[in-house]
Amino acid sequence: MYLLLVSGFPLGTSQKMSDILEDESDISFTVKFLGRVEVVRSSGQQILEEAAQSLKMPDRFNSEKAAKKSKVLIFLSMSGIDILEYKTKFLLYSCPLPTVSFCAVLRDSPKVFGFIAQHPAADMYHCYLFQSQKLGPVLVSAIGDAFRASKKEQNVRGGRDLVVEALRHKNKVLQRENDELRKKLGGHIYEAIS
Repeated sequence: MYLLLVSGFPLGTSQKMSDILEDESDISFTVKFLGRVEVVRSSGQQILEEAAQSLKMPDRFNSEKAAKKSKVLIFLSMSGIDILEYKTKFLLYSCPLPTVSFCAVLRDSPKVFGFIAQHPAADMYHCYLFQSQKLGPVLVSAIGDAFRASKKEQNVRGGRDLVVEALRHKNKVLQRENDELRKKLGGHIYEAIS
């Protein structure tokens, strides 16, 4: 099953297609990560706007606010949304799709979008905010479509354990990373021998 949901991507724009990477059943987008904020409710445009305002205020005690505005990959699949560091592909956050409760573009800042997800181990919600020149509406639509497709598949499967699916997804990402590292290491060993 393919989850390439970028049919609304505006053709002829200056957005590089290399910013969108696809695989068999997942897709990733390169965006700027603005930060993650704990929020009081699970949904609503106002919650997104308050989270965006909160990120604008410096907070020396919150490292999540201090580490904002870095380039990341949003990796979207049928099992969840993973946020990876752009250069190292280090997994920063993972949100299973059933925990995502709201996703939208900010009204006042059309380049800024975000989603709200429940923490998997605690009774709290976090808002994840991003910035993209052109992909905000596309990503919001893709996350919504993935959420609906996941719900439909979950109903068809009879409620299969989503934690197992999330672990399989993480394993797949790590296997890809290991393969890349092996290739790089193999090239360096060959050069050292020659």
